[in-house]
Order: sequence, then C-alpha cells, then structure tokens
Amino acid sequence: MRIAFIGGGNMASGLIGGLLARGWPAGDLVVADPSAGQRQALSERFGIRTTDDNAVAARDAEVIVLAVKPQQMRAAARELAGAVQDRRRLVISVAAGIRLADLVNWLGPAAAVVRAMPNRPALIGAGVTALLAHERVTPQERAAAESILAACGATVWIESEQQMDTVTALSGSGPAYFFLLIEALEQAGVRLGLPPATARLLAVETARGAGRLAAESGEAPAALREQVTSKGGTTAAALGVMNSSDLGGIIGRAVAAAAKRSAELAGPTPD
Repeated sequence: MRIAFIGGGNMASGLIGGLLARGWPAGDLVVADPSAGQRQALSERFGIRTTDDNAVAARDAEVIVLAVKPQQMRAAARELAGAVQDRRRLVISVAAGIRLADLVNWLGPAAAVVRAMPNRPALIGAGVTALLAHERVTPQERAAAESILAACGATVWIESEQQMDTVTALSGSGPAYFFLLIEALEQAGVRLGLPPATARLLAVETARGAGRLAAESGEAPAALREQVTSKGGTTAAALGVMNSSDLGGIIGRAVAAAAKRSAELAGPTPD
C-alpha cells in the first residue's frame, strides 16, 4: 500500500519511522514538503522518496496522509482534490481542529476521509490516536487507517466530532498535564532538599513506571491507587492534601475548558 505524506514535519516523521520499524517498505512511502532541507533530512534519515510537489507525491498513492499545519490544510486539500476525485483514495488528516466536513468540502464528495488525533508521545511510538471516519469510509479503509496510525502507538475509534473535542482535551493536551505534574514533583523534591538532577530522575521515572503499571496491570487506576495507599501512611497524607484542594474537580474543569476551546477553534465549516 503506497502512502503519500503531505508535509514532512514531526508527526509525519514519527509515522514514517514507526511504519519502517514495522517492516513497511521504504519504496512505498513518499513525502512532499516545500523545504529542501526538510526533504534532504527525511531522505537521509529514512531512505524514502521526497518531492516539493503535492500532486506528484499523491499521484500513485493509495493513501494520502495530510500532515500540514492546520492553517495550511485548506490550500493543500484543494490542491489534491483533483487527484482524490480521479480515483478513490483514503485520506487521513492528522491536523488538529480540522473537521471532517471541512475536509470533504475541500477534497470533494468522493473523498474517503479519516480524521486522526495523535498526541505528542506518538513521536517516539508511545502515543495514542483517536480516529473518526466519514460515513463513506469502508471497513477495509478503516482497517488501513488504523494500521498506519498504530505505527505510533495505541488507537481508538470514536463516533463524533464532539467526542474528538473531548479527545483533544484529554489525550491531545493531556501530555502537558503530566509534564506539569512531573515538574511540580521535581520542584517539591528540590524544596525538600534533593539535588535537582535526583529530583528530576525520581519524578520522571515514577511517572514512567506508574503509566506502565496502569497500562499493563489490567487493574483500574483507582485500585492501583488504593494498593499504594496505606491507612494513616505517607501516601494517604499526600492524597488528603490533594483531595482537600479538589484536585479531581480542577482536572475536570481543565479538561472541559480544553474541550470547549477545541470546539471554538474549529468554528463553522468554511467555504
């Protein structure tokens, strides 16, 4: 299955690296990017074909991955509309805030479009991606989209644009929430006398281990939290402070604010 990437930035690079690591033939991948330096870097790093012409990249591809910046998406999609209408192709967009209706409007009614929302850890193959398919996408095309995005981590299908706004707030913005917690733990350790490097190592590795345990144990996060929390112990003392400050409510309000902003940024479908 030949794949054309329109845009060769970080997300495209992460996907390409993940696909090649899974045995995808380099000869079946091509990237279009206007930057000569970016094209050279991609060619040298991955051994794939590159071009500065979006239409040339898409010409022989069964799948087109739109990986340009959101503000560039309308122009890129309209440039590819002829190729998409010429014969059926699966189009996957990884641009934040660009809705399916926008993409179909720009690409034309024959387009089979899947919207994907990967997050930052996808760049190292540890991400999670939500996928939303247009009604014309076939089961086979859904499977193809999932196999491509799975190169960067876990995948999950959702059913509406409203859910995608929630995904954006939860997993799209979510890494920043965890980075903030790591930062706060590190700073707390330093204030209590640890060397900065030691505090950072402890905070980062604790986050890594907790995430891995939550992913691999099969137990609910609440059960794992209870296993660490002895009555009257140190963890209970810390959680008491967090609960008295309504940490759960703060997080809930934060995610709701991010979801609301996601919907606002998408706005109405433009012409």
